[in-house]
Amino acid sequence: QVQLVESGGGSVQPGGSLRLTCSASGRTFSNEAIGWIREAPGKEREGILCASMSEGSTYYDDSVKGRFTIARDNLKNTMYLQMNSLKPEDSATYHCAAGAYCSGSWVDALDAWGQGTLVTVSS
Repeated sequence: QVQLVESGGGSVQPGGSLRLTCSASGRTFSNEAIGWIREAPGKEREGILCASMSEGSTYYDDSVKGRFTIARDNLKNTMYLQMNSLKPEDSATYHCAAGAYCSGSWVDALDAWGQGTLVTVSS
């Protein structure tokens, strides 16, 4: 059974940093697209980062460009989201996901999702 588990969420002050980790079991995503999606109360689901080995590209939503980066460690079957210069509007539950591709409506193309980890940015 495929399982993705996020960790590393928590509370941080504006301007701070967090690194989220997503560990996978039952599935190897070394050749898959990997992404991070966030959900906040009262807001639409937002796909913020997606990296695809097959497409040779990484998608960054404008809201996180220059502040967040995505990385993967294929040996550990783990992906990471490094978040710097955090803002209150970054507060959300962050989900990692893996699947087919990062182009177009990529959030719907990622078929394996984690339960999410909560990030709160406030002073």
